[in-house]
Amino acid sequence: MNKVWVKDKERVDDLLTHDLQIIQSDEVFSFSMDAVLLARFASIPKSGKVLDLCTGNGVIPILLSTRTKAVIEGIEIQPRVADMARRSVDMNRLGDQVMIREGDLRELVKETGHGAYDAITVNPPYMPLTSGDLKMNMHQAIARHEIHCSLEEVIAASMRLLRTGGKISMVHKPQRLGEIVTLLRQYRLEPKVIRFVHPRAGAEANMVLIEALRDGKPDVRILPPLIVYGDDGVYCQELMDIYYGPKEGRT
Repeated sequence: MNKVWVKDKERVDDLLTHDLQIIQSDEVFSFSMDAVLLARFASIPKSGKVLDLCTGNGVIPILLSTRTKAVIEGIEIQPRVADMARRSVDMNRLGDQVMIREGDLRELVKETGHGAYDAITVNPPYMPLTSGDLKMNMHQAIARHEIHCSLEEVIAASMRLLRTGGKISMVHKPQRLGEIVTLLRQYRLEPKVIRFVHPRAGAEANMVLIEALRDGKPDVRILPPLIVYGDDGVYCQELMDIYYGPKEGRT
């Protein structure tokens, strides 16, 4: 592993797979389970170009690198967070495959042109700007609230950046599913796969994973629910496999 300068109040966390690590800080919004689930759920081509919007500290591009030889880009609007992502990419020796852009996803098409990507992933801010508590620090507020981009702007940008037949994969809150589906279809992104994530069997879903196809025909599959915890409070087997790999492959 490359030696990378870790700045004051930063730490290096283990991603628990393929000996990958990531730079994080309590002063910045850290990745959580939703990013890991999206990185496993997303349909990713074996080659081509993949883009992760709202990439944060780069966890999704880094995890996706274990699944594909495609070129992977991430775009992040916050300079400090984009810098952390770049150093994490370097630390994991992924610079030949993964590139982090600092910029506004709404403006990216001006640099890349339309239809530049085969697949897009996005773990966007979940909360409209009118809701929630904005008294947290600005890094956390931007990650959680639609301060720099709305849900519609994320979806509109994805439509412009995806080639025809390309796929977008998103993780979000189930409470906004109706809005998400409406906007996807408005921007020619046809929902194809939906999976709800439940903290426990019998509990309401607290996450939803969605895949949509650029210019696809209506035909959606609802996958079996993903249950996070068993009755014993321990991760269910599928969650263990997502985080650590299949049981037979663990040491």
